[in-house]
This record gives sequence, C-alpha cells and structure tokens, in this order.
Amino acid sequence: MGKIDAKLVELGITLPEAPAPAANYVPYVISGKLLFISGQVSRNDAGFITGKLGADCTLEEGYAAARSCGLALIAQAKAACGGNLDRVARVVKLGGFVNCTPDFTAQPTVINGASDLMAEVFGDAGRHARAAVGAVLPLGVAVEIDAVFELA
Repeated sequence: MGKIDAKLVELGITLPEAPAPAANYVPYVISGKLLFISGQVSRNDAGFITGKLGADCTLEEGYAAARSCGLALIAQAKAACGGNLDRVARVVKLGGFVNCTPDFTAQPTVINGASDLMAEVFGDAGRHARAAVGAVLPLGVAVEIDAVFELA
C-alpha cells in the first residue's frame, strides 16, 4: 500500500469509482507532468447532489457537495496514475463552480470542502491555487470542480 492510500485509510476515506464521462470528452488528460481532470460534479451513493446555494442548499450541504467533488477528483487521479496516488507530486489548481443565487457570496467557503480534503490527503502538496465562482450548473448539481495535478 502506498503512502497516500495509507493516508486515505487513516482518514477513513473510501474513494468512489472514477466516474465515466457524461458527454463527448475524456475524464483526464496527461500532458508532460501535468494531469488535467475534467469537472467532477457533486454526487453521493444516492445520486447527484443538487440544489442552489442561497436558496435550497445550506452552506454545510454545499461544503459536503464540494468534498464529494474532491473525492471524485482523487479517484480520477488514481485512475490516471494506474492506481498509484504516490505519483501525485502536487495539487496545482482547483477550479470551483457553485450553483447559487445571484446574491450568494460564500463560494470560497463552499469550495473549501474540496480544498480542505486535498490538504488532508496530500499534506503540503495538497495546497493549491484556486478559483471559486458562482454559476448555473448542469443537471442542477450544487457544485462542480476541475483540477490540475503535477505528477512525479
């Protein structure tokens, strides 16, 4: 078992299966040492996590939705690395999109659900650049996040 897999066990985290693409795109692309992961939408065992922050979705629910996106990002990274998450040298950047009302301004707090997860799992290598914006999202999901990782 690798160092990152051991950390996931220590944290009690079970990764979901890496989701298949829902349209005409690939789940990830490796270019040089960079791994670009397509946007992962909020979902759990019951299906998509939907809702609009500032209307019918609480800040805590949004944070949890962002964490679910982070888990899917790590699952995609694991698939891209042939199952070896120790190949991840750094989380470079997260792009966070929050389905929210026009007056909702706590997008960064929502996306912290994924940012905090990256730091928990990858330590200092999980600290990253980031964007957190409001958007209308496909299927009514609460959150979507894409990522760039650096590979060793």
